[in-house]
Amino acid sequence: MEITGLIEAVRAQVKEWRRQGHSVGFVPTMGYLHEGHESLIQRAVKENDKVVVSDFVNPIQFGAQEDLSTYPRDLDADCALCEAAGVDLLFHPAPEEMYAPDFSTYVKAERVSDGLCGKSRPTHFQGVCTVVCKLFHIVMPDRAYFGQKDAQQLAVIRRMTRDLNLDIAIVGCPIIREADGLAKSSRNTYLNEEERTAALVLSRAIFLGEELIKQGERDAETVLSAMREIILAEPLARIDYVEMVDADTMETIRQAKGRTLVAIAVWIGTTRLIDNFILEA
Repeated sequence: MEITGLIEAVRAQVKEWRRQGHSVGFVPTMGYLHEGHESLIQRAVKENDKVVVSDFVNPIQFGAQEDLSTYPRDLDADCALCEAAGVDLLFHPAPEEMYAPDFSTYVKAERVSDGLCGKSRPTHFQGVCTVVCKLFHIVMPDRAYFGQKDAQQLAVIRRMTRDLNLDIAIVGCPIIREADGLAKSSRNTYLNEEERTAALVLSRAIFLGEELIKQGERDAETVLSAMREIILAEPLARIDYVEMVDADTMETIRQAKGRTLVAIAVWIGTTRLIDNFILEA
C-alpha cells in the first residue's frame, strides 16, 4: 500500500491506473477507522480494481465550538487496517495541502442540508460538500462509498454529485453496529463507562421506531413520540432531534411513505451521537 500526503502523487497514481484500464473506488474518511469504515473499504475492494482511502480530519466542517482539536486520530492503526483490507493508496494530506491560506471557494447543497444536523451545525455540510468535491476531483473515482449512519450526509453528497454532473457512482453502505446495538462511531471513544451504557437508548429508540413502521404504523408523531419516550427516560440523554423525513429530500413528512428516513441526534453527556433507519413505507 502506498501512503502519500501529496495531491499530485495521488493524481499521478490514478492516471497510471487509468492508463492500465483499472477501475477506481474511493472511501473518504476522517480517520480513526473502525469496523464501519472497514465495511466500506471491503465493498470498494470487491467492486473495483484499485481502491483509494483518504484519511483527513477536515477543519472546515467543524463549527467554532466543536471538537476539531480533540477529534480522535491514530494514523498507524488506520494504515494497518487499510493495508489488511487491501487498500492500494492511502491519502493523508495536511490541512495546508488541501486549503490555500486564502482559500475562499465553497460548495453547498441547499435545502437538503438545512434540516436535521444542518439546524444545529449550520456550516457543517458546506464543509463536507467542499472537501468531498475537492477529493472527488483529486481522486476521480468510478465509485465512492459512504456509510448510511450519516444518512443526511449521504443524501447531501448524492445531491451535490447529481447537481454538479460528477461522473461518480455514490454507493451507500449499511450501518455497522456493536454487539449491543450501538452504531459504530469514532466519537464513541469519548464516552465513559456510564455514558456508553446510556448511549444504548439511541439504538433502542431506533429499533422500536423501525418495528412500529414494519407493523403498519404510518403516523409520524406516533412513531416519534414512542422513540422520544425511550430517550427521555435516560437521565444522561438530551435530544437534539428525533424526526421523520423523506429519505431523498430530507423534507419533514407527517406520514411514513415511500423511502422514509427516521433519524435521531442525541447528546450523551458532552458527546453528540446520531443514528437512523430507512424503510420503504
